[in-house]
Amino acid sequence: MPHISDTTRTNDPGMSRVSAARTQVLVVDDEQDIAGLIKHSLEKGGDIDAHIVGTGDEALKAVNERTPDLIVLDLNLPVLSGLEVCRILRARASTARVPIIMLTARTSESDRVTGLDVGADDYITKPFSLRELAARVRAVLRRGHVGPGNGSATTEAFVYRGKHLVADFDAVSVAVDNEPVRLTRREFELLRYLVENKNRVLSRDRLLERVWGYDRLVETRSVDVHVGRLRGKLGNAGRQIETVVGLGYRFVE
Repeated sequence: MPHISDTTRTNDPGMSRVSAARTQVLVVDDEQDIAGLIKHSLEKGGDIDAHIVGTGDEALKAVNERTPDLIVLDLNLPVLSGLEVCRILRARASTARVPIIMLTARTSESDRVTGLDVGADDYITKPFSLRELAARVRAVLRRGHVGPGNGSATTEAFVYRGKHLVADFDAVSVAVDNEPVRLTRREFELLRYLVENKNRVLSRDRLLERVWGYDRLVETRSVDVHVGRLRGKLGNAGRQIETVVGLGYRFVE
């Protein structure tokens, strides 16, 4: 019998599609029932292949064998925690920009901030809606971040030079007062969109739509957390991101 595990048959018996052409998502969760539901939800559309592993060390092994297009990563894992897995992946050039959505049963702001600070692009707390998780995954992929290091496919790169801040959005390089600043991918995209629209007030909903890629699927508090972290990392340049009470945020010269 021929080996067909790498192909998926379509409704046309004369056609087949190689799974390698699909978007590859790695689901890392030791609760197999939840992981199975996530896999089923993501694969329903027919354009995603989801692979499941149950521990942090298995996740790193799977990534070494094949870099996925996106990772759904549980925070509480045996052997190696989700936070440690995220730190390791972000420290590697080959996986530094692979989107990571973190799953967590912890709801405190400090836990969420810790996840974002180590490089997670987003978080979703358990229990969660499978429909919402699938929407978040597809939103990240729609923005053109498919595969590591591809960057945004829809935003033209440029260089911003200010009194304290120099940001080369083509080279993915940010410096404040001549000192390099390390940003997460989400923080980098947020800064880029704010700078592109400098001196304009941007609502939280607008930022969710253009930076996160979805509209009203997450609490706007997520925007506030990211802006706060971005300001802290930018030091003197952080003051250029102003809060406009009741409206949103504005990057000023």
